[in-house]
Amino acid sequence: MSGRTIWKRNPAAPLRAFLRTESGSAGVLVAAIVAALLWANIDPGSYEALWRTQLSLRLGHLELSRDLHTWINSGLMTLFFLVVGLETRREFDLGDLRDRRRFVLPAVAGVIGMLIPVLIFLVINHGGPGAHGWGVAMSTDTALALGLLALLGRGVPDRVRIFLLTVFVVDDVIALVVIALVYSDDIKTTPIVVAVAAFAVMLAVRAAGVRRGAAYVPAAIVMWGALLVSGVDPVVAGLAIGLAAFAYSPGRAELEQVSGLFRSFREQPTPKLARTASIGLANTLSPNDRLQRIYHPWSSYVIVPLFGLANAGIGIDGPFLAQAFASPVTWGVLLGYVVGKPLAVIGTSAGLTWISQGRIRPAVGWAGVLGSGTIAGVSFTVSLLIASLAFTGDQLAEAKVGVLSAAIVSSALTWAAFRLTNRLPRDRRTRALFGDMTELTDLVPDVDEKRDHVRGPADASVTLVQYGDFQCPYCGKAEPAVRELLGHADLRFVWRHLPLPDVHPQARLAAEAAEAAAAQGKFWQMHDLLLDHQDKLNLTDLIRYAGDLGLDQERFHDDLKRHAHAGRIESDIDSADDSGVSGTPTFFINGRRHYGAYDVTTLTAAVRMARARARLGRDAPATREEARSVDPTARR
Repeated sequence: MSGRTIWKRNPAAPLRAFLRTESGSAGVLVAAIVAALLWANIDPGSYEALWRTQLSLRLGHLELSRDLHTWINSGLMTLFFLVVGLETRREFDLGDLRDRRRFVLPAVAGVIGMLIPVLIFLVINHGGPGAHGWGVAMSTDTALALGLLALLGRGVPDRVRIFLLTVFVVDDVIALVVIALVYSDDIKTTPIVVAVAAFAVMLAVRAAGVRRGAAYVPAAIVMWGALLVSGVDPVVAGLAIGLAAFAYSPGRAELEQVSGLFRSFREQPTPKLARTASIGLANTLSPNDRLQRIYHPWSSYVIVPLFGLANAGIGIDGPFLAQAFASPVTWGVLLGYVVGKPLAVIGTSAGLTWISQGRIRPAVGWAGVLGSGTIAGVSFTVSLLIASLAFTGDQLAEAKVGVLSAAIVSSALTWAAFRLTNRLPRDRRTRALFGDMTELTDLVPDVDEKRDHVRGPADASVTLVQYGDFQCPYCGKAEPAVRELLGHADLRFVWRHLPLPDVHPQARLAAEAAEAAAAQGKFWQMHDLLLDHQDKLNLTDLIRYAGDLGLDQERFHDDLKRHAHAGRIESDIDSADDSGVSGTPTFFINGRRHYGAYDVTTLTAAVRMARARARLGRDAPATREEARSVDPTARR
């Protein structure tokens, strides 16, 4: 089955699509790096000549001329940092970092994860000619690290990858500040003022409620151009714009309005109504999501690999390698990443957990922390960008050797860490990867046995909640998977109504019919009948189903006529709104929203994972704060 929830790409799941894109692009980037190394060693003349090719933009007497290498590093990489800013903002608005307390450990680990490698680099290069290039040793390439983690740590859950991303969500931000303040030369004040004014114009346009992307383009171009001539690396513009782009989930009211626009177009298919419907549909998505959809694939599959092709090429032979591995620049970069990054991540996680007595702790287990620390030694994009600003000649080549060597060694250490973890018994392996961090709950309100319609044992370790619409064909596709899951003894299933009358005109009446049957003790029998006969949900059909189930048809009909159970339906709709649900079917597993496919295989895997987490939760010792929340008299 290929059925998927309608909002599977909803930004309320801020990291899933990001992780898939970065994992897939890792191979493309690695191929680009290998191609650059081969090209630079087979025909170094043509490699250097291509990137020194001049490209000019001219408008009247105004001309902007830079070589191809600069257009890539300062031009296209602006879009890369735009994506970084968008992802950071989306994590704060919709991801786990919406609980600001969860940002404490990642923020501290991210900062220390930059300071320790820099200190290692400075100790090794103290007083030497390469000491000013300390910025090369500080920034993890999160995109490449995530991709390699997917390749090296097969079976590693998304939770570990999410932890890695949140730990280094500040990494690129700080690196950009360092580039702007330390590695920018001959800074001119007037262009910076122009860039700030252009950014202020963009913020004003956003505050005015303008959603058309074209309205922002002129100010963005002015901002980028002003920074380019100011001496500050213009990639800062991309980061600032990304951080300013709000992320939010589409609202049910907005979606219903769009349905009305499409009905108008269906009744009168004119170009004007087609344009209105298209714009209305696009406007239901947040600016963050729209920009992500446009630029993220280009950034991952084109811009970053092109950057790798333009920057990774170095001539390698025996004498050069001997020189490079005798250089403090190479060793400063290599040890900064291979030793400094894991030390920072593991040390910070352990230290904050101990100091806070468990109130602040990693969202993963010790194996997840270890693997995140080792893979954080993978650097490339920002490191090479800073290296090209800080070094020239042999020192630049030595820095590149250090960066590439660190990526290789860090990848090997990560593979070894997860290989050892996979040899552990199942329960210990699960705890090592997941830890005992309490997850954020997306479902509002929680399941109430007295109010909700529940199938399965009350003490089940896994609760599967579905918001559904009896006329929704996707709910019909999901039903066989749900029924197969109900064969699990340790699962309870909850149905909550979310009729979508703008697209399914009989859904509301069908929901009231299910509640009328519930009033006579036959909810689940009616639920099954309605999903089995989604094409026959008019009033006559519903009364016939009541008769088939042995219900009092007169009472049933009277309940429908008086809309006796409309309040119950509205209550479920309100809970859907509070939980950020706007489409059907939408599933929650132990309070966490499930994204992606709802076929038997995918749902079974998600339920199995939730059961493992629930088992950890039962076995995990409570922190002092958690114990007191259950029993005020509890002591450590």
